[in-house]
Amino acid sequence: MAKVAIVMGSDSDLKKMEKAAQLLEEMDITYEMRIISAHRTPEVAKEFAATARERGVQVIIAGAGMAAHLAGAMAAHTHLPIIGVPLSGSPLAGQDALLATVQMPPGVPVATMAIDGSRNAAVFACQILALQDKEIERRLLEFRQNMAAGVQEKDKKLKK
Repeated sequence: MAKVAIVMGSDSDLKKMEKAAQLLEEMDITYEMRIISAHRTPEVAKEFAATARERGVQVIIAGAGMAAHLAGAMAAHTHLPIIGVPLSGSPLAGQDALLATVQMPPGVPVATMAIDGSRNAAVFACQILALQDKEIERRLLEFRQNMAAGVQEKDKKLKK
């Protein structure tokens, strides 16, 4: 059973959204990945979001570019946490997707990451899951310690 769902609006988004999947794999967290369009397959998007909890999903990461309505469409049909990832690729370099993702109406929130920030979306999903899962919390803390150690090692090399 997948704890996290990663959805994207197009197969052209896959390379950017795979970074979320890679981090979840590093953290040993199960996930499912789908291509679902808020505009081209709205009924599929609705059904996916509405039934996510029944499938064991606890967090949805939704990446889309341009009009970027996928995260909002997911949020409209579930009470699960939605993490939006605005994607670049448009003439506006993702600024359009950022604004479309972050400007949700009151009561229908979407946590919004940086443009192309799917890896951080996965980290944030881990933080949400860690609230109820001590093993994920342990792995998350180890992940952060490893990041800090990496910075310290780079600093040592720079000082030499």
